[in-house]
Amino acid sequence: FTSLPEKHLVLLRDGRTLIGYLRSIDQFANLVLHQTVERIHVGKKYGDIPRGIFVVRGENVVLLGEIDLEKESDTPLQQVSIEEILEEQRVEQQAKQESEKLKVQALKERGLSIPRADTLDEY
Repeated sequence: FTSLPEKHLVLLRDGRTLIGYLRSIDQFANLVLHQTVERIHVGKKYGDIPRGIFVVRGENVVLLGEIDLEKESDTPLQQVSIEEILEEQRVEQQAKQESEKLKVQALKERGLSIPRADTLDEY
């Protein structure tokens, strides 16, 4: 019985999802991932962008977990090309921005305002 190397999923603070083989980790949760892909999800579709060796500073790690390779192929998601998933992501982000503009406009009409995310401190 030989143990296969385990893939790990890393969720970053900026919302990106990385999948790769964990090669190193230190006391600050700094990671080195090998054969890394950046997975983009839009609805029931996903696309993987090859990234190679990826170094992640620990302060950016939100979640780190092992992926069960046997169950990975059982997902109900459909894999699509990189170009297609990037286009769908762009459309989804545009729709989200339009929705946010309408929400801010409705609040303004009622005399309320919410601070923009880019003006808030992260900490």
